[in-house]
Amino acid sequence: MRLGYFLPQLRAAKVLGVTMFRIGEAAELLGVSADTVRRWVDAGRLAANRDEHGHRVIDGVDLAGFVRAHAGDPGAGSEESSARNRLRGIVTAVIKDAVMAQVDIQAGPFRVVSLMSREAVDELGLRVGSVAVAVIKSTTVVVERSAPAVTHKARAGA
Repeated sequence: MRLGYFLPQLRAAKVLGVTMFRIGEAAELLGVSADTVRRWVDAGRLAANRDEHGHRVIDGVDLAGFVRAHAGDPGAGSEESSARNRLRGIVTAVIKDAVMAQVDIQAGPFRVVSLMSREAVDELGLRVGSVAVAVIKSTTVVVERSAPAVTHKARAGA
């Protein structure tokens, strides 16, 4: 893995089908600003190359390695549960009826909606504006592929 230094030329271009992310695309995936990603590249924390137009691009493998290496601690209490998918956010809506409740949490760019008992909402003290952690444990996870980045093969045809 080429983490930790800046390469002035596009080495990954030699491999067809390598996913390259522009600075803005990487920033969107990481949930930070493009300026933050530029600072990481300039400081040598994240490897970047230059494409044929001189724009900085980040190899998908390098970006994945960076994310793994800098992943935050799952948080207190995670040792007590097998669930590892935790999204910390702010409660944006609580709708209660006599028995059930709907709680909306905005965790970064993600909206998580949970249906639970009204009693659970009351015991947790969930209110609009409070901080909550959505813990997701599922036997089924659907993965979809989006196309935010351009592969080298697609760039070559442009």
